[in-house]
Amino acid sequence: MAPGLDLGDRHGRSIWNQLIGRPLRSSDASDEQITPVEGLSALSLDALTSVAYGPEAIIVVLAVGGASALDLILPITLAIIALLAILVISYRQVIDAYPAGGGAYAVSRENLGVGASLLAGGSLIVDYILTVTVSIAAGVGSLTSAFPSLASLTVPLCLAFLVVITLLNLRGLGASARAFLLPTLLFVVGLLAIIAVGLIHPLGLHEAQPGRSLLAMHGLQVVSVLLVLKAFSAGCSALTGVEAIANGVPLFKEPRVLRAKRTEVLLGSILGTMLLGLAVLAQRWHVAPRSGQTALSQIMGMAVGRHWAYYVVSLTITIVLALAANTSFGGLPILTSLLARDNYLPHFFGLRGDRQVFSNGILVLSALSAALLVAVGGSTNSMIPLFAIGVFTGFTLSQSGLVVHWWRTRPARWQYRAAVNGLGALVTLLATVIFLITKFQAGAWVVVVAIPAFIVLFHRVNAYYRRAAAEIKVGSVPGPPVARPSLIIVPINNVSAITQRAIGEALSLGGDVVALYVSLDYPDEDRRDGPEIEALWRAWHPGPPLEVLHTEFASVVEPIVDYIDRARAKGDRQIVVLIPVVEPRRLRYRLLHNHIDLVLRSALRKRADVVVARVRMPLDVAPRSDASPHSSPVTGPGGVEQPVAGATTAEEDGA
Repeated sequence: MAPGLDLGDRHGRSIWNQLIGRPLRSSDASDEQITPVEGLSALSLDALTSVAYGPEAIIVVLAVGGASALDLILPITLAIIALLAILVISYRQVIDAYPAGGGAYAVSRENLGVGASLLAGGSLIVDYILTVTVSIAAGVGSLTSAFPSLASLTVPLCLAFLVVITLLNLRGLGASARAFLLPTLLFVVGLLAIIAVGLIHPLGLHEAQPGRSLLAMHGLQVVSVLLVLKAFSAGCSALTGVEAIANGVPLFKEPRVLRAKRTEVLLGSILGTMLLGLAVLAQRWHVAPRSGQTALSQIMGMAVGRHWAYYVVSLTITIVLALAANTSFGGLPILTSLLARDNYLPHFFGLRGDRQVFSNGILVLSALSAALLVAVGGSTNSMIPLFAIGVFTGFTLSQSGLVVHWWRTRPARWQYRAAVNGLGALVTLLATVIFLITKFQAGAWVVVVAIPAFIVLFHRVNAYYRRAAAEIKVGSVPGPPVARPSLIIVPINNVSAITQRAIGEALSLGGDVVALYVSLDYPDEDRRDGPEIEALWRAWHPGPPLEVLHTEFASVVEPIVDYIDRARAKGDRQIVVLIPVVEPRRLRYRLLHNHIDLVLRSALRKRADVVVARVRMPLDVAPRSDASPHSSPVTGPGGVEQPVAGATTAEEDGA
């Protein structure tokens, strides 16, 4: 085994690789890229599962107007499907124009300016975090409704789902897409089959429905325009997630633009078909709000009866609701990497992990979502009012940016394209405003605060990077480097194999080398060990001199720092401190060593005039049956450290 190889780190690395897979070469990254069908499970579950609450939201609003108002669900749904078609067409155009991903952020940055792009970025980040929390909480809520005994475990179950989704995405989006593909297909095929049965020959139409009706008995006789607009904006929550494919274009296999556009069409076709089918059945069967029953559950029960098909699809819906969080894990890391590239987020968001994914973005998303899940106790009621505002802000900016893009580039039929995107911008802006007005006191104010907070963060990070770039003169050609003579200081606490290793490393660097030993001068002369160390050094005669520093204080660090200051005052030299460090291969032994290293590095870490490095020496120390429990540490070929002057100082104990 190579010297210096840390078995503890290697073992930890092996466990991590078992969880997320072996490191991938960049040439192998295509193995984790996705196809259009896999794109449904990787980037479209948020949109597809919105059929569980989009039609429900329309019905709940319309129910205020009484039974007659419920007949408006079909025309309102048709308007939403028309908007869906506009968004699909628009985001296909975004995919063509911005294949590097980023969606609304990329479109706004190029066409609407920095302010609009940061608004889009902040809105999408808020939306992605809420998508994760709402999706997982909704899935676990459905599970605990079926099994009430699990209700007390709501938060642990939410966090368990989150950990599984996070690990799968750290392996690569392809891994999560393939893992979630079967439940996604079961959900889509099962729900479409139930809708088809309901349209052709319903099996449970005359069965008694559980729960009691919540329909207003004396509703409004005239349905107001405001009620219709409110129902329309509420139903638009079914469109969240449509943008994720355009945000994650780089995640697709080549030709990625073509595959991403196909996925967008596939998503729009399936989602539009399901929304239309559910609206037709809801209107035909006069589905109204009922206690303990969602609108989707009522439609499924009347279509196929509450038998095995109903329960299979219900269980599948429960699973995919939780898995819909995967949409955010595909979109947010790409977005944060673009923000980092433009110096609006820390640059570590632009670094890829071993599996060629933006793992830092995944981990931060997981941490923020976990904190929010714990804060709200895994309840969706606290988060649903906040859900769609961020994504609809992104819709509006994306559509508006495309209008500017067509006006600037003026390709063939640009007026038609601009008109379509302009209409989409107006409709999504209207929906956003209605969301804000109607949901402000119900929690939407949090989004109104959170998005500007992210924008302030972006500006602060960017301002720092600009100041730092000016300070270190990024982009300018520097003068020739100036070499200085160096002084290499090696603190030791005995003459041993690790001392030999450290002095050898120091000599290999060139320059003057000096070893430092701190002697604690006790009143009892028999306890002074400076002369003993000097005698050992002369007997060894390694070449560099040994300086013995005497002190009556407990600190062994202060004399070394004082020596460095005196050496600095004698001339312009580069001072390098090489600290010998013992690294036992067993993790549990590491607390027994290297305490001087910790305090010395802590004392020097802010010194720009000193280079601090460590010389590591691996140490094999296996338990021995004949070892005496009272024997003192001995410095020998194994390099086991001996405490300075036979005493344990506060600093050596890690104080």
